[in-house]
Amino acid sequence: MDSLNLVAPCLFGVEGILADELKRMGVEGVNAENGRVLFRGDASTVAKTNINSRFAERIMINVGEFYAETFTELFEGVKALEWERFIGREDAFPVNGWSLNSTLFSIPDCQSIIKKAIVERLKSKYNISWFNETGSEYRVRFSIMKNKVTMMIDTSGEGLHKRGYRRNSNDAPLKETLAAAMCDLARIYPDTQLFDPFCGSGTLLIEAAMMAAKIAPGLNRYFAAERFDFIDGKVWQAARSEAMDKIDRNIEFRAQGFDIDPHAVELTLANAAKAGVKSLISASVADIKDFKVPDGRSLTITNPPYGERLLDIKGAEALYKTMGEVFINQKGSKYFIISPHDEFEAHFGRDADKRRKLYNGMIKCQLFMYFK
Repeated sequence: MDSLNLVAPCLFGVEGILADELKRMGVEGVNAENGRVLFRGDASTVAKTNINSRFAERIMINVGEFYAETFTELFEGVKALEWERFIGREDAFPVNGWSLNSTLFSIPDCQSIIKKAIVERLKSKYNISWFNETGSEYRVRFSIMKNKVTMMIDTSGEGLHKRGYRRNSNDAPLKETLAAAMCDLARIYPDTQLFDPFCGSGTLLIEAAMMAAKIAPGLNRYFAAERFDFIDGKVWQAARSEAMDKIDRNIEFRAQGFDIDPHAVELTLANAAKAGVKSLISASVADIKDFKVPDGRSLTITNPPYGERLLDIKGAEALYKTMGEVFINQKGSKYFIISPHDEFEAHFGRDADKRRKLYNGMIKCQLFMYFK
């Protein structure tokens, strides 16, 4: 397979972090845009990025881009792309996607026209009039943003935030990719002593532990492109073997989680075991008012509970006040707290040293960083 144009969608606010990660992997042509990062590579790049990326939501093959304001332009633009490079005469190719701020806004109509255009292209290339679609599945995804159409093939299958360790979660889980981004911003080292007083299902602790031990997040899952005919299975074996060789369990990293809910503590420990980092993580039942960090160097990263209802918001604000009292401003202690509350700092009791805008899904949040 020749060089591929690839695109990795990501959460808003994570673009720069993902771009830096791809560059560290040795990926070429990295270019961060709003909500995605473009790059180039080959089949081995597809395998390597799927297995190793902590911050990408998916890895897609970028088949082509063009502008369309009418269904005719959409049809012709899709038909002009080289779908035969990827999709064989027996293969299935379901179509899905989204449109935002564009003339073409009906998703079902766009799906139908894109499907017809791909069929017409492949009919002319394979000289057949009917597609059984019984072979490998190539999920075609489209995005239309301000009339710019991007046509892609999904290589990941399930979103990359699904690492495989979180079968169960508590009511308001933090997305794994966002948790990893928070850990990256906080800087995780092999000897970090990490605390999370609202550990929930353990996502922040687990992502940090995997980062410290250099455990690739996609080692224990399957990817859609493993069934693609144009990607040799040996590529996936090589990428997994390389990722396994990088794991380092001989580290001093330790993470402690606390939660007032005993079920959350059980979840944290169960998920840590599934993720293969049980030896690096402990968790116990505790109230935030009893939280203490040791003297010396420590890092606290947390996602305190926040509700939409007025009563929940008042409760969250009282919680922030307590956090401000127990998160002692002492040398060596750093605190990274994510919250959607605009007045977090006022309730916490002091201004952050730095702030970073991040999105938990579509919820705009701030990461409040205290490190001075």
